[in-house]
Amino acid sequence: EYAGHKNTVETDQETSLIQAVYKYIKSTGDKGILNDTVAGSTVQKQLERAMKFLLKDRFEAKYGLIWGATTADWGDVQPEHDWGVEINKDTHKAIDIYDNAMFVIAINNYLEIAELSNADRGYWKKVGADLKTNIRKHLWDQKRQKFKPHIYLNGSPFPNTFDEEEIYYHGGTTIAIEANLLSKKEVKQAYLKMQDNVTKAKASTIGLTMYPVYPAGSFKNPGMGPYSYQNGGDWTWFGGRMISELIRYGYIAEAKEALTPMLDRVIKNKGFYEWYTPDNTPKGSSSFKGEAGVLWTAINQLNALSTKGK
Repeated sequence: EYAGHKNTVETDQETSLIQAVYKYIKSTGDKGILNDTVAGSTVQKQLERAMKFLLKDRFEAKYGLIWGATTADWGDVQPEHDWGVEINKDTHKAIDIYDNAMFVIAINNYLEIAELSNADRGYWKKVGADLKTNIRKHLWDQKRQKFKPHIYLNGSPFPNTFDEEEIYYHGGTTIAIEANLLSKKEVKQAYLKMQDNVTKAKASTIGLTMYPVYPAGSFKNPGMGPYSYQNGGDWTWFGGRMISELIRYGYIAEAKEALTPMLDRVIKNKGFYEWYTPDNTPKGSSSFKGEAGVLWTAINQLNALSTKGK
């Protein structure tokens, strides 16, 4: 039934497309792709159309932020269904940091590569600035110094016996840092908190998706038990991005500290696995390009620094 399905619970597909085109252009210098025609419109127009879809069909005016189904941080599985990949009548709509930070990054990327009129450029700059303001206003938990897991629009799917507000989302925080939503001091605090969570969870790296995790039975999908898959699994795919952000902010010792255990397990397992259990048992694909890509990027960034220093 779900073979070749279009996942609708996660609101990161449009923004991921824009970021992918941006990365392609930065890597190749080929801005001509923006003028190629796909389904009757230029690629640039289709990218804008993707962002306008979010503002039209995934935007909650009360908060000035976009929404998706309830998931575990950046995950794409909702708790109310055995598979959990399609929005349905049981979906609990929610606003989270990951989706909105991804949108901020996409807008910044679009502004950098697109040929725009002054009016269009001004429009998208304002959309991006408003998103950043509303993220800090509504999603930042000042008391706990972290992002709230969710702002619910039609109630929570989780029992009130569990305090979801205690959960620290590693992946969403990393993407927020990439979107320039935290100060340099807050970036350091976030890293220290992630390492503290790794210790408490008896995990292996800051790729740990979150801590504490959702209790057993929170998700109908059996693969989403405690410390499994997106519910507390350890994903280099996101942990590696945090390393790149540490490098960008000048926290080089911390970046090397976080990178070492990720590289150690690649060498030990002779493969780039999708995710790991807290005790470092590899799971999923052994040739996961997401892990390989972020590690390659971090290594290149560190090598560039050492070359510059010579």
